[in-house]
Amino acid sequence: MPLSRAVRPSRRSLLAAGSAVSLGALLTACGDKKADGGSESGGGKEGSWSFKDDRGKTVKTDAVPKNIVAFTGTAAALYDYGIKVKGVFGPTKGKDGKPDVQAGDMDISKVEILGNEWGQFNVEKYAALAPELLITDMWLKDALWYVPDESKDKILKLAPSVALWAAETSMPKALQRRADLAESLGADLKAKKVTDAKARFEKAAERLRQAAKAKPEIKVMIGSAGADLFYVSLAETSADTRYFEELGVKFVRPKVNAQGFFEELSWENVDKYGADVIMMDNRTSAIQPADLDKSKPTWKQLPAVKAGQVVPRVTEPIYSYDKCAPILEDLAKAIEDAKRVAK
Repeated sequence: MPLSRAVRPSRRSLLAAGSAVSLGALLTACGDKKADGGSESGGGKEGSWSFKDDRGKTVKTDAVPKNIVAFTGTAAALYDYGIKVKGVFGPTKGKDGKPDVQAGDMDISKVEILGNEWGQFNVEKYAALAPELLITDMWLKDALWYVPDESKDKILKLAPSVALWAAETSMPKALQRRADLAESLGADLKAKKVTDAKARFEKAAERLRQAAKAKPEIKVMIGSAGADLFYVSLAETSADTRYFEELGVKFVRPKVNAQGFFEELSWENVDKYGADVIMMDNRTSAIQPADLDKSKPTWKQLPAVKAGQVVPRVTEPIYSYDKCAPILEDLAKAIEDAKRVAK
């Protein structure tokens, strides 16, 4: 599971600057568009639209949604299929004003950013967009990623929602689900850009399989760095690393906490697990290796660090074939080039 909950344990209060009266007016004006559950998915009759999400809920609307708001990474995946959204929430813009890694190829100047950090979601701005559909990821059953619990009920009254697994599934399934959603919204999955990207992904997957087979002795650790703790993730809990494991990559297996995603280690005990390659969380919420080299002496003593065998991990992949193919290629190269250094 991404470490937003662990690195930023407290959620910021929303709507501090907005009045309850103005928000209430917007809610009333937009009405309750929440869809009933069902079993159908895909396009409907006479321009109607329906899609069954990973909660098992079927969203139905009278027409294909155009005013779409989505979690940034999911919006970036849809963008790769030609589907543009009106607004986003989640890490979108860095402190330097440049797009966050989770924004992909989107032009972030052309979307309304409703919240850029965990706990932020401007409900008034969301209502003003007249949303027809909200889309996000799901790491825990029925928990909408980056939709704050404090304002969830208000948010979900404004438009139907779709949630897709980023855990409890494998990368190919996560990719297929987002492709299915994009197609239902009007994307052409037979477009050359899409078919070429899928072919590249399949080639990269085979390369990673062969790299893991050729070097079965190489063990990989999935890490994320906070100021006080180092987090070691269990591969099978995330769609990307579960797939890498299915392809034969050997991962460190930490003793995870009650949620089952990762183990927290103090920096004094960061050497608990031996690893030849370390994949480090590349999100802006995590401390990056260059800064760890300067601030954490125990980090610099790890064999993989000394050997220069530390690579970025795209912790929250943009689930399009275009963005996932390079992830597999980079890990394959890391394993191909790796030497056994773990004790």
